[in-house]
Amino acid sequence: MQKLMKQSDALHGPNRPAHRGHQTATQPPSGKESPGRSAVAAGRILDAIRDLAPAVVARAAEIEAERRMPSDLIEKLRLIGVFRMFAPHSRGGLELDLPWGMEVISALARIDGSVGWTAMIGSSSAIISPRLPRQTYDLMYQDKSDVIIAGVTTPGGTAERVAGGWRVSGRWPFASCCHNADWMMALCVMSEAGKPLFGPAGDAGPPLVRCVALPASAWQIEDTWHASGLRGTGSHHIALQNVLAPETNFFDFPAGASCEPGPLYQAWRHLQSVLLGAVCVGIAEGALSDVTDLARSGRQQLRAPAPMRDSEMVQAELGRIEADVRAARAAMQVQAESHWRHALADTLNGQALYTHGIQTGIWIATICASAAHACFTLAGGAAVYESSPLQRRLRDLQAAAQHAMVQQRHYAEAGRLLLERVV
Repeated sequence: MQKLMKQSDALHGPNRPAHRGHQTATQPPSGKESPGRSAVAAGRILDAIRDLAPAVVARAAEIEAERRMPSDLIEKLRLIGVFRMFAPHSRGGLELDLPWGMEVISALARIDGSVGWTAMIGSSSAIISPRLPRQTYDLMYQDKSDVIIAGVTTPGGTAERVAGGWRVSGRWPFASCCHNADWMMALCVMSEAGKPLFGPAGDAGPPLVRCVALPASAWQIEDTWHASGLRGTGSHHIALQNVLAPETNFFDFPAGASCEPGPLYQAWRHLQSVLLGAVCVGIAEGALSDVTDLARSGRQQLRAPAPMRDSEMVQAELGRIEADVRAARAAMQVQAESHWRHALADTLNGQALYTHGIQTGIWIATICASAAHACFTLAGGAAVYESSPLQRRLRDLQAAAQHAMVQQRHYAEAGRLLLERVV
């Protein structure tokens, strides 16, 4: 594991917080208020992750088998600040700059893909929740700053207007971290007298869709997460059946106004694919570390003329894979810093920036999945066993690349904007 962390430091370059024992930290790429604050806080979390890494690796098989995060591991991640790193200062959170928060996510994904994904979901929920009405937002955060919210952005339910609010029924897939959530939220088609209400475009457009947020105890969890990859994320279906929800538990998603003023909370839709990219980069870096360790071990594959570490073919392939992984990290960092500069300037809006983020996210997910496949192939027969982390890395990245926010079809919007651009 120490080898993995050292290799990741080399991949990251200079934008790393100082290691434990240093009295100062590298300044983050950008910042508005006390720019070193995020660097120091992120550095502490990253140091804690290094200490936690061996225990996480030792429990990889358990995480896969249980198809969820162990509760005690969730609590350890809470303790080191992972689930409050994007929560606002006003709620006792760390409110990290976006690039530093993504460093934490990718560091955890480098150890285990499901842990990284869970950290991404659980921490970024603090970016979405300020769209709730103030009184519900206050209720959600009244006891702690590290609230975990499982959310689904598929409109899988309906909310019928009734006296006292809305009666909600539905079933929603892919509710990552639902077993560990404090609250859950999901999109509903709003209706009255059995008919969908008109959306912003009127009767010519789609119906009105809003997001409902309720305490986790109100939801049913259906045991459906029997998946090929990211098995430990517990991304089961969640359901509501004729549950009465007050008006104050609904909000517009993703365009609703934020009740928190910070730059993190202004444009959630622009951040989704970038945050997902941090997970993909971390998993790919972990796969590269795994196959490098295998090559260094002195392993000589059947009918190979030399050990892997002395094979020019293996050396060339490792060099090519590393180039791809470094490029993916660089793309992630550039996009994160660009989005963050716009967020600080209150200009993170518009279709063009949204499309650029998705375009980058698709490319990162594709390159990282390809890198994991190359690592798996290079390892030969040793990688097919469940004891090999390489097969898990491959499955996790293939699952991540299936996410709706990084589907290849979104490239079409980027192409359309390019053709419409005035030269």
